[in-house]
Amino acid sequence: MKDLSSAVNDHLADNEPASLLRTSASDYLVRFVASRLPNPGQPLAEAAAYHFTKTGKMLRAKMALRAASLLSVDQAAALHWAVAVEVMHNASLVHDDICDGDQFRRGRPSVYAKYGSNVALALGDWMIALSFELAAEAAQRSHTPILVKILASHMKITTLGEACEFDIQRICSWHDYLQISADKTAPLLTAPLEGVLNMGLHGGMMTSIGAYFRCLGNAYQIANDILNFMGDDGAEATGSDLRRRGPNAVTVLYREILDEPIKADFESWYESGCNVDLKAWQSRIIESSAMHVAAQKMLKMLRESEELAAAQPAELVEVIMPVQQMLQQICQKPAAALAPHLVVSSYDAK
Repeated sequence: MKDLSSAVNDHLADNEPASLLRTSASDYLVRFVASRLPNPGQPLAEAAAYHFTKTGKMLRAKMALRAASLLSVDQAAALHWAVAVEVMHNASLVHDDICDGDQFRRGRPSVYAKYGSNVALALGDWMIALSFELAAEAAQRSHTPILVKILASHMKITTLGEACEFDIQRICSWHDYLQISADKTAPLLTAPLEGVLNMGLHGGMMTSIGAYFRCLGNAYQIANDILNFMGDDGAEATGSDLRRRGPNAVTVLYREILDEPIKADFESWYESGCNVDLKAWQSRIIESSAMHVAAQKMLKMLRESEELAAAQPAELVEVIMPVQQMLQQICQKPAAALAPHLVVSSYDAK
């Protein structure tokens, strides 16, 4: 599965939206992050500087700062919290590249590819420590000790979601796929707002925000999975998820629409881990209705996320709508490609 913010950052490079993503805010955050990195000559200094010279758009941090401004939360505490979540997210990227063997991150060699797995592992661990240090400082400044627990809770869920990707030995069910996708995507998108809301004594607003990000995150992930089979998701090879047996919405739905004995043949091949017949199965999946069914489910989730967004308090709508609009545009890419063939399916889209 492709990381959500990587796709958002790619999209933002050509479509800079709203005041949420102002250059001044980016410069401010970049300078703050740089001030907390190891000094030149210290262990990990070179790898850390290399990773953070391309920070992306820092979507999570900017959401936190924007929410803090709207809710009149102390800006110094909000800054520490915003960067804590952003650094934790980056730690997950560095570790994820090791797990997936990804050679590229943000358009250039990943830390794993450039410095090796040992340095990448150590850097990710150091970033996790820095993240908790920043969260503790935010908690002290705002008198909100629960911030550290919020960060730990969301990172635990994210890590378990990532672990499920390489722990599964067979094709998962649709229910399990959605769980894995949401666990990987939603927690570190929810955390920025949850922390700020607790600092501003608005913690009760969080109930539906979590559901919103899970729904929107799943829609994005399905879009990326479709693009993986189209060869348009930035992966090194078309159908790379199938090659490495990574959870993919199209693969899961292909299995569910198969009849016996083809279903048994596909399951046997998939679970064997052998890629001798990879191209043959890949062609069958592409020629089937699986991508169209996946697109229908994706569009349904987008509509549900719009409804959840509209139900939020006005202050939160202003923060999350730029995110909603960006991900909607990303999801429209596979939908538009499939539009000539997209028909209402008899498959249950629940």
